[in-house]
Amino acid sequence: MAIKLIANYAKRLGLPGYSSHQFSVSCETELTDLAQVHDEAARLYGLLQDSVDREIQQTGFIPGDDYGDKSASTVQSHANNNGNGHHPEAEPAWQCSDRQRELIIGLATELNLDDASLDKRSERLFRRPAHQLNKLGASGLISDLLAEAGTRRQREGRNGPNGGGPNHGQADRNGNGNGRSNGHSAPAHRNGGAA
Repeated sequence: MAIKLIANYAKRLGLPGYSSHQFSVSCETELTDLAQVHDEAARLYGLLQDSVDREIQQTGFIPGDDYGDKSASTVQSHANNNGNGHHPEAEPAWQCSDRQRELIIGLATELNLDDASLDKRSERLFRRPAHQLNKLGASGLISDLLAEAGTRRQREGRNGPNGGGPNHGQADRNGNGNGRSNGHSAPAHRNGGAA
């Protein structure tokens, strides 16, 4: 009676630029004696591991940090030409999406961060100024800024950049139209009624 032995070996490696590659090898063999399984499994494992390790060293194309983003030089040359051959001094081109750039600038304004402070924070987190961050880096910077903005909003007792809590612009239970209590609040009971 033949015994079928199937072996597979796979390896995945992380690469720069948030990339990875994987390689696997499988084989199938038949044995006639059950006593051969241990030795044959060890032999196949070594053979497959050596094959995968040798081949996976050939990484092929590895995308850089700016892969898929518009070239800063192309964007600059089209955006800054004023028609008379002179290129006025302009802000550097951002590598992230326009929506990410707008959100980063809006949060920096809310947090009173000037360009130098924003770049310092970005360099501390990602070792490059904010305008050089790709989409993934910009997402990380946005998360960091949102966390600080949320903490500041809670501390200041408001939910948005324009102020006002959840009842902003609505009358409170005492009839005040500004959405804030008059300083005299009745304690609430467990059943939801006032004292």
